[in-house]
Formats: sequence, structure tokens, C-alpha cells
Amino acid sequence: MLKKISILVTLVSLFFGSCTMNINNETKILVYTKNGAGYVHDNIDASVKALQKMGDENGFVVDVSNNPADINEENLKQYNCIVLSNTNNETFDSDEQKLAFVRYIHAGGGVVGIHSACGSERSWPWFWSMLGGKFERHPPYQKFDIKVINHNHPSTSFLGDTWEWEDECYYLKHLNPDLNILLAADLRTVDDDKKEIYPGEVFGNWFPLAWYHEFEGGRVFYSALGHSIEHYSDPDLVNHLLGGIRWAIGNNKKPDYTDVVTTEIPQY
Repeated sequence: MLKKISILVTLVSLFFGSCTMNINNETKILVYTKNGAGYVHDNIDASVKALQKMGDENGFVVDVSNNPADINEENLKQYNCIVLSNTNNETFDSDEQKLAFVRYIHAGGGVVGIHSACGSERSWPWFWSMLGGKFERHPPYQKFDIKVINHNHPSTSFLGDTWEWEDECYYLKHLNPDLNILLAADLRTVDDDKKEIYPGEVFGNWFPLAWYHEFEGGRVFYSALGHSIEHYSDPDLVNHLLGGIRWAIGNNKKPDYTDVVTTEIPQY
């Protein structure tokens, strides 16, 4: 039995290790920061600089845009991953852009959502399902404990069992049941006078904060962490996001549209 467990652990390590060694100078990611009307985080510049530094230090190209016109198939086909860095509200300006984003995922593209990305496209259920959920609310900014649910992932492998953190503890609704949970807030450490309204006892003492899943041909990672400017110079958060990007990139192939037949925007 111990031998079988040892073999399984080795295989898991090799699998996730392969996800952390596939970035090279042909890897390109698009950091997209478009915000529609409404609240815009002041952390966007800091997140962009952190992601650019990440690219410099790990040998991959980082392009940055807040222009929804860049969300078109001809442009997106060059990217291994799109990072939705604190996007919020209406992230796309047209149905053509939404369709291009859908087709990118159906072609095998990777997506990483950071913090308020879950508040993007709040009227589009397909987007919630893709990202993993839809922003509902958060209690006041505060210190709380995060339980590491899964250590066998490049975004969490370096963390201990408990991560002490200060942030907005995001609560999402419409969570996709297909998610692989990585981190969860310990709600016993969160001061929230509206906790009984939501999330109540739905998740017991824990609420998911970071996850990954394969979705309609693409690979999606999301983390609710990263509200403050200072977070993007914190080594733990930077490594957490880098691990998520590495996983989303997967085998480092560019999207392949050969078998993509999607011509309409899915709604769900």
C-alpha cells in the first residue's frame, strides 16, 4: 500500500512539475485590464508591473492591453494565456469580442483571473461558469486565515497548511461544481456581520478562494486574492499567481482553431 501511495505522489509531482517547466521565450501572455463603468481598483498598475517582472524573470513575453478591440481572433491566437488582471464590470464592448473570447477558450487557450475578475461580465452566465463563479460581496478588508486545500499544484505547492493573509475575503455565487479548490478562507477568522445572510452555512467553516478547472477545451485558474497594491510585491502572492499562469499555459501550445465550430455566444 505504501508503495502504491509513493508511486501516486511521484506521478502527481511529475505531472505538476511538467506544468512548471514549460515556459520559454516563445510563450506569450496577454494581460487584459479593461474595466467598464463602476468601481476600478487602484492596484491595476501594480499588478501589471508584477506580471511584467514575472515574464522578465521567467523568460516569457507579457503584452498588456485595456483595449477591448484587442480581443479578436487574429490577435488572440498568438497567446498561450489571457490574464484578466482586476478586470471588472463590462469587460468586453461587443458581441464580436465576446465570441472571440469564447472561441479562444474552445481552441485550448488558457485564462487566469485575478481578484475582481469575478466581477466582470455580471450579466453573462457563461462567463461565470468559465471563470468559476460570480462576485457577490465581501466583508471589510482584514486579516484572516486561508486553508491550503491542495498542495499538489504549482500555485500552492510552496505554502504551508495555513496562509495568514490580509485582504478582501470575496464571496462568489453560481460556483461551477466542476472546480478543483486550492484555497479556502477560514470563515471562523473572518469578521463579518452579514455572514448569516451569505454564505451562511452553505460551505460550513470554509469558503473557496482559488481554484482551477478545464473548461470547454481551455484551462482556467482563478484567485480571489490581490486587492492591495502592496500584494503585488509579496513573494507568496506573486508565486501563487505565477503557478496559476504556469498551469493555465499547460503544454505551452498556442490555441488551435482547427476544430472550433462555435459561431454564437453561449449564454447558459
